[in-house]
Amino acid sequence: MFDIGFSELLLVGLVALLVLGPERLPGAARTAGLWIGRIKRSFLSIKTEVEREIGADEIRRQLHNENILDMERKMKENLGLQPADKPADTPAAPAAEATAAAGPQPTPVAPTEPAPTGTSASTTPDKPQQS
Repeated sequence: MFDIGFSELLLVGLVALLVLGPERLPGAARTAGLWIGRIKRSFLSIKTEVEREIGADEIRRQLHNENILDMERKMKENLGLQPADKPADTPAAPAAEATAAAGPQPTPVAPTEPAPTGTSASTTPDKPQQS
C-alpha cells in the first residue's frame, strides 16, 4: 500500500530523534504503536461488520426470492397449470390427456372371499346381499 523503504524509515527515525530527543522517543514510539494498533483493529471490526451486513442482506434477498418462487409454484399447482420445472411437451403428457379425456376408469376389485354357492357372481363383496 505505502511504498516505504528502509531509507525512508531511517530518515523518519532520525528526524523523530532530533525533534523529540532521546528521552521522549521510546514513549512516543510506544504511543504511536498503540494508536496504530487501535486504528487497525477498528478498521478490521468495521470491515467485518460491513461484510457481515452485506452477507446478511444477500442471504435475506436469496430467501425472499426462494419464497417467491415457492409461492408461484404452489399457485400454479393449485390452479392446475403445468409447473415451470417440467416442459409442456413431455412424452407422458399426451398419454395422460388421452386417459383424462376417456373419463375415469373403474379400478378392478379382487374379491376377498369366495362367492357362496347358490348366489349370483354379480354381487360385489363390499355390499352384503339382502334376502
